[in-house]
Amino acid sequence: MSEFLIALAGLPAGIWLYLLVFRGGFWRERLTEPEAAPTQANMTWPDVAAIVPARNEAGVVGEVVRALLGQLYQGRLTVILVDDNSEDGTAAEAESAARAAVAAGSGHRFHILKGKPLANGWTGKLWAVQQGLAEAQRLTPKVSYVLLTDADILHAPDSLAALVGRAEHGRYNLVSLMAKLRTDTFAEKALIPAYIFFFQKLYPFNWVRDPKHKLGAAAGGCMLVRAKALKEIGGIAAIRGALIDDCALGQAIKKTGPIWLGLASNVASLRGYPAWRDLWDLIARSAFTQLNHSTLLLIGSVLGMIATYLLPPILTISSDPGIRPLGIIAWAMMSFSYLPTLANYHRSPLWAPFLPLIACYYTLATVASAWRYWHGTGGQWKGRAQAENVKGSRAKRAA
Repeated sequence: MSEFLIALAGLPAGIWLYLLVFRGGFWRERLTEPEAAPTQANMTWPDVAAIVPARNEAGVVGEVVRALLGQLYQGRLTVILVDDNSEDGTAAEAESAARAAVAAGSGHRFHILKGKPLANGWTGKLWAVQQGLAEAQRLTPKVSYVLLTDADILHAPDSLAALVGRAEHGRYNLVSLMAKLRTDTFAEKALIPAYIFFFQKLYPFNWVRDPKHKLGAAAGGCMLVRAKALKEIGGIAAIRGALIDDCALGQAIKKTGPIWLGLASNVASLRGYPAWRDLWDLIARSAFTQLNHSTLLLIGSVLGMIATYLLPPILTISSDPGIRPLGIIAWAMMSFSYLPTLANYHRSPLWAPFLPLIACYYTLATVASAWRYWHGTGGQWKGRAQAENVKGSRAKRAA
């Protein structure tokens, strides 16, 4: 057996040894129990403004609004929903839900804002958030925290109090939770836990929480931001063109002070990805952006995924008996690392050995993301292409 083949066969095992031991323990992340809420005796509850950008969210936005207005939060909460030029009755559903919440006894305030047309240089979601923040400044100029949450994210009644409690106790400038995603269909059961696993691998939560580590990140569905820190970075305009806006915001806010990121147990997404194509589109929307639209990084990423996930099972069927054990060891370490994520989503550990096939799906979707970008249709979301290839866009306009 040549030294090259030995090195190649040992590469996946070496990669997984590094990931298990030296990658911030990303694979051990468990669901976060809500922080014990402070009591009135030891804390004055700060004012919070919740900004909810909504574009074509009829069917879920009413439930989201009711949940926000039903928060068991003793401070002042102002919910501002920005209707981003919806065409499906989003605004009417939100207003109806707000009226019902008030009639049921909610003491929180609700405002709906009709969004302006998309401004140049902004992504759609961030432009809606910017308008919501401006309205919050007008309505509650002394607000202490801003809750940035999506129109398909359902908050348990104790969610806001727990977020504020964690921020106050830890003096965090940002507290973010990765909302629990739906796993109802076979495609979701197969793909969603891996989506969380890969996110944790890219952004190890322990590194994000470590004030001494430069890595910053957040999960866009649920981000409680200290208003002072947001102002310090220049407001949301500082990241106005970011397609992966949550991680961009997390990175920017971390420069102002400590941040915290975890897996939610009391915040859930109402948006499903029931078919294989749905999650494919989700990945293809932003994966190439994550690679800074670099072809070299794309090639490196594909080769890395092959070495990390596909090579181990290939080695196990090698005709060389000296190579097969290396493949088995790497595959076993890979499967072992996936078990906590499967447990978080109440999935059988029998899914773990199939991670190579799932990784292949994600790799192909990443290549599709680059293909879309090169053809001027990158970042498709809610009817908008938010990451178009500049040359491709100019050619389209010239045509």
